[in-house]
Amino acid sequence: MSQTTIDAASTRTTGAQDLAAQDLAVQAPAATGAVGVRHPLLQSLSPLLVDAGVPIASYYLLSSAFGLSDLAALAWSSALPAVRTVWGLAGQRRFNAMAVLMLTTNVVGLLLSLVVGDPRLMIAKDSGVSSTVGIAFLCSALVGRPLLSAALKPWLTRGGPAELAAWERLSTTCPRFQRAERRFTAVWGAALLTECVLRVIGAYTLPVHTMVWLGTVLLLLAVVSAIVVSGRVSVHALEELVDAEAARG
Repeated sequence: MSQTTIDAASTRTTGAQDLAAQDLAVQAPAATGAVGVRHPLLQSLSPLLVDAGVPIASYYLLSSAFGLSDLAALAWSSALPAVRTVWGLAGQRRFNAMAVLMLTTNVVGLLLSLVVGDPRLMIAKDSGVSSTVGIAFLCSALVGRPLLSAALKPWLTRGGPAELAAWERLSTTCPRFQRAERRFTAVWGAALLTECVLRVIGAYTLPVHTMVWLGTVLLLLAVVSAIVVSGRVSVHALEELVDAEAARG
């Protein structure tokens, strides 16, 4: 191969690398915006996984390996999320309504269960959080101020200035958009209330050992159902409206 051929190949390679670098530089802001949207979602799900997985593992370990009663095993396993919540509040040094609600539910349920001596009450107490949040979601949708719109907005707009401006215009001037916003929050509220009812029924009709893991399954099913249903009845419509409005400018 001649030196001229080698130089030409080198020039093409360098040019391709420069073009690739330019493409990456252009795409970097968009990629950063996408990560910025997904990362909070992962952060919000991680406490749910911890609060669901640790108590289940602790319960079966304490009841099977250490021979504790159902009430004692449930009490100790419920104390762990409460300690984690207190630690999180101390670290944040600011008021967190959801964390306080979870902590209050755990503490009140734990005290009532110890006084009454009923392990089923400890299982049913977890429905207090989902029912409260579900009712809040439904009420906010009914009064036209859906609570989940703030969480949905960065996901659908992807941080783009045109999409953000489109969302603001649609949320104040488009009845179809407003109805879709309310439907999204209402679906999540209905899913959480349904999970609450099923958990309470199961707590007093099924064996305690079964409900320890089934309660978490019910919560996960409620979340998955809300994601699927809200996507079909609300998210797709919202996304189409935002993209169309952003294109019009």
